[in-house]
Amino acid sequence: MTTTDASDEELVADEGTKRQFVSWATLGLMTTASVASLRPSPSMAIYGLAAIFLYLLPALVFLLPTALVGAELASGWTGGIYRWVSEALGKPLGFLAVWCQFAMTIAYYPSLLAYVASTFAYVINPRLAENGPYVAVVIVVIYWTGVWISSRGTKTVAGLSSMGLVIGTLVPGVVLVVLGFVFLGQGNPSAAPMSASHWLPPWTGLASLVLIVNNFLSYAGMEMNGVHVSSLRDPKREYPKSMFLATGLVLLIFILPALAISWVMPSSQLSLTAGLMQAFQAFFDHFRIGWMTKVVGVMLVAAALGGMLTWLAGPAKGLVLLSRQEGYLPPVFQRLNKYGTPRNIMVAQGVITTLIGILYAFSGDVSSAYWMFSVITVQIYLIAYLLMFVAVVRLRRTRPEVERGFRVPAVAWVAGIGFVASVTALFIGFVPPDQFGNQPLWRYLLIVGGGLLALGLLAPLAFLKFRKPSWVHPDHQ
Repeated sequence: MTTTDASDEELVADEGTKRQFVSWATLGLMTTASVASLRPSPSMAIYGLAAIFLYLLPALVFLLPTALVGAELASGWTGGIYRWVSEALGKPLGFLAVWCQFAMTIAYYPSLLAYVASTFAYVINPRLAENGPYVAVVIVVIYWTGVWISSRGTKTVAGLSSMGLVIGTLVPGVVLVVLGFVFLGQGNPSAAPMSASHWLPPWTGLASLVLIVNNFLSYAGMEMNGVHVSSLRDPKREYPKSMFLATGLVLLIFILPALAISWVMPSSQLSLTAGLMQAFQAFFDHFRIGWMTKVVGVMLVAAALGGMLTWLAGPAKGLVLLSRQEGYLPPVFQRLNKYGTPRNIMVAQGVITTLIGILYAFSGDVSSAYWMFSVITVQIYLIAYLLMFVAVVRLRRTRPEVERGFRVPAVAWVAGIGFVASVTALFIGFVPPDQFGNQPLWRYLLIVGGGLLALGLLAPLAFLKFRKPSWVHPDHQ
């Protein structure tokens, strides 16, 4: 999805060099590929028709602001979020931002691999999908296998990310939606009400809307493609068109599968980790092609694992290279192996991931554990976004002379909307969903609050406090 043909791309001379231009449609497709996924569909399928509203709302108040703000910052300053926040708010907060981009993966991998475990269960034995010890073993084994592969600098997985969009997202997504429409077309009743009165979710307090928080993680990463804004011929006109195209496609990929799941699976029976496979099995059994469940399960698992491998070492390596220059991490965590992979910090990350994975073995509710670690992932990531929204406004005031390929219109309003939405999502995450009302509130708050505090704030503050000049790598002293 990231390749183009001659009609979409042109090489032109630019001061003796060749500069590559891409069309706004191509950039829109690239952005869609980096964001779209089927994994969050079950959490929104619980709301039935109201899933449309719950996807549209964060798209307007979070997805578009992050895309626009990311484009202005990327077209004015190279170096990513560390450079953006450092220029605006100082290097310590710049380190906090880049740390959060790394730390969120510590909670993200267990939730991603729990999804993989539950999906693969439908290939071998569906009853394992909610089995804590089975999920724990899969998390630990697959994570360390991924570390072993990545630490050897394997390049064969480089193309798996774009392949994963087709194999594990577009094809299964289209199949799911088509089966859903055929299912309804045969006169079968929808498991979720589809009347106009159900456009909005029933209000029973904040707990009734908590699952919307997962959409912020679903939309995370939209700003990353802002770095390509300089590849457009007319960024001011074309970039907004590109983002609106991407937003529309992302919404279709998110909304239609969620609705299809809600047509065949009652919300009371949906698992947040295995809901996608529950729906496929229900549809395939209905159409008497149950053997296809295993095929789709393998496709989804392969795509998820391919995506994990392609960027397993990415955030860690970025943090290590920065720490070599600025001395943020102790030398033991800065070491690279002969393949240029930050194996030591990946092993340290793996120890924490293993401990989290083991928690699944003692969890009586895999969906509940999956949700809590998903929330921790979102909250840690949102810290980086909060700093980014503040940075763009401050840089507009303090560095107006810096040439930007794209400028956000009404930047204070756009960034302000994104900031308020992020803060709201962060705090809503502390409210347990209605679906998990039986577990003790203190346990939920302890895990979610403790994870955010320890991984997102205390760890980076400790590195900053105990930082030593000797931590700067000799090559940068």
